[in-house]
Amino acid sequence: MVVKNILAVFIGGAVGTLLRYAITVSTVEIAFPLGTLFVNLVGSFVLGTFTGWMMRREGKEYIKVGFGTGLCGGFTTMSTLAADAFMLEAQSTIFITTIYLFSSIVGGLLFAFLGLLLGHSLSKKHLASGLNS
Repeated sequence: MVVKNILAVFIGGAVGTLLRYAITVSTVEIAFPLGTLFVNLVGSFVLGTFTGWMMRREGKEYIKVGFGTGLCGGFTTMSTLAADAFMLEAQSTIFITTIYLFSSIVGGLLFAFLGLLLGHSLSKKHLASGLNS
């Protein structure tokens, strides 16, 4: 079971990292790290939705860790957020850097919360309809 979980995290992490890379390199290059902000907000929302969905379910552990820790963990990036903030501050103003950090942190929390509400609501509807899978 542990090996299956490790493999799921490894595969999910690889897929998440590749998705992040593809999105980051395809965003328009401006003085603001939109790619990192986008993947962190989307990743927070997706992980929140998945968590809300799984709260009332007994799912397979390797699916939970593969998708949550692996895919969403590989897709989002705290280290790039930190590096981008330092580079942004050096190349721009503290005001722009503060907007970026505020958008990333508060936005990430908000998107995760909204995703959690959505996932919980979808799960309740799914369970109420008798489709318990």
